[in-house]
Amino acid sequence: MGSNNMHIVSDSKTAVGTTLENLKAAVAGETGASAKYAAYAQAAEKAEFHQVARLFQATSEAEKIHIGMETALIVKAEPDYQGPIATAPAPEFTDLNLIGSANGEIYETSDMYPSFIKRAEEEGDTAAAAVFGRAKAAEAFHAQRYLDAYSTIDNPSDETYYLCPVCGYIHKGSDFERCPICNAPKDRFRTF
Repeated sequence: MGSNNMHIVSDSKTAVGTTLENLKAAVAGETGASAKYAAYAQAAEKAEFHQVARLFQATSEAEKIHIGMETALIVKAEPDYQGPIATAPAPEFTDLNLIGSANGEIYETSDMYPSFIKRAEEEGDTAAAAVFGRAKAAEAFHAQRYLDAYSTIDNPSDETYYLCPVCGYIHKGSDFERCPICNAPKDRFRTF
C-alpha cells in the first residue's frame, strides 16, 4: 500500500486466516460495532448528549458501508453468503462508551486491518487489500472523532458530522471539499 501507517502492533491480538476468512471476520466485527454504536446513539440522545448521539449514529452507518464493501467481495466467492446478525451490548455512561469505542477503532486501525491487509497482499488479493485499506483509514478517523467527543463532552460544539458514502470517513464541521480517503466530493456526503 506504500503507506507509513500500515504497521501491525507488536502484541497483535488478531487471529489471521485466509483473506476470505478475514473478510468474514471483518463483517462480523463491523456488524457488532454498527449495532453497538446505534445503541450508544440512543443512550447518548436520552442523556441529552445530542452531538455525541449524532456521532455514534454516523459511525454506525459508516460501519454499514464497510460491511457492504467486504460483503461484496465475500459473495463473489460464496454467492449464498449471509452476514451475521449482532445484538448490541447494554450501553454504559456516554463518556465510557466513547472511550470504549475509540479503543475498538484503534484496535481495528493498528492491529486487525493491517493484519488482514498483509494477508491479502500475501495472497495477491488486491481488491481485498484495497477494501481493508479504506476501512482501516476510516477507522483511524472514527477513533479521532470519539476521542475528540470525549475531550469535549461537557463543552460540545453544534457542528455537523459528514459521512462519506463511499468509504465511511467522518468529518466534523463543514470545512472540507472532498474525502481525504477516497476523494468523494462533499455534496455526496450524508449529514448527521
